[in-house]
Amino acid sequence: MDGTTTTSSSSPDIVFYDIAFAQPYFQSTCAPNPWKARYALNSKHLSYKTTWVHMTDITTVRQNLNIAPCRQLPDGRDFYTLPIATFPPVTIGDSFDIATHLQSTYPSTGDDLFPPQALNYTCPGTNAVSIPLSQRTDKDNNILAPYAAFNTQVDTAFTLHVGLVATGMRWDADKVEPIRAEFVRRAGVGSWEDLSLQGEERRRMMGSLRETVRELAALFVREGHGPFLLGTRASYADFIVGGWLRMFSETLEREEWEEMSGWFDGVFGQLHDALQERFGEVR
Repeated sequence: MDGTTTTSSSSPDIVFYDIAFAQPYFQSTCAPNPWKARYALNSKHLSYKTTWVHMTDITTVRQNLNIAPCRQLPDGRDFYTLPIATFPPVTIGDSFDIATHLQSTYPSTGDDLFPPQALNYTCPGTNAVSIPLSQRTDKDNNILAPYAAFNTQVDTAFTLHVGLVATGMRWDADKVEPIRAEFVRRAGVGSWEDLSLQGEERRRMMGSLRETVRELAALFVREGHGPFLLGTRASYADFIVGGWLRMFSETLEREEWEEMSGWFDGVFGQLHDALQERFGEVR
């Protein structure tokens, strides 16, 4: 096996590369950045096929497609990750870039991914993140710049709390140990146990997450209704948050997700459910 598994009933031109968690991959997929892009693809009503890539094979697949890494680890090493989408002859290796390509290439198809809107959210503790985030260069684009800044702030908020999800990720049995070793390497810690939060420490981090996203949640009720930031109209900003909600919904303990989805009058649970219902198809 070459590290990838392709699943599709047809052969559309667009190929989407996502991370293979435990089989069946269609049910377990939950990496946040691929989900941002998947929501965008689905909102444009485009046909595509998914190629599933095991975590340990991402670097090879990305290098074989000649896609440069869009991040670096704190020690300066290249960080190869997904998603990737091919729109022959174009291949794109960043979720935000995939969304902007979709909007510029298919402006009249499906939803407008980047309608003008205020996206004023600043994550507390922005300077405390050691896990690499994608670097953006959209400051001179009046439409994209607010979305790019929002993406960074939302990524920061949830990245600060990824310790909650490590033990909830499910992998194929023969992939568990090498994947855990990869996470240990990326985090620069001594062992897998160092990434596992338990007991009171876990409760403190849940409380920290709640306070960190308090102002984010407030944005979803500014119009007086939801479930999206613009009420009943979804945009890429909703997909940014929704990608992380998909991850947490699949990796938190069930009672923890029920708690989180109920925070702030249930705005996150309502957003997640609406996104899954409208744009959650995995093909």
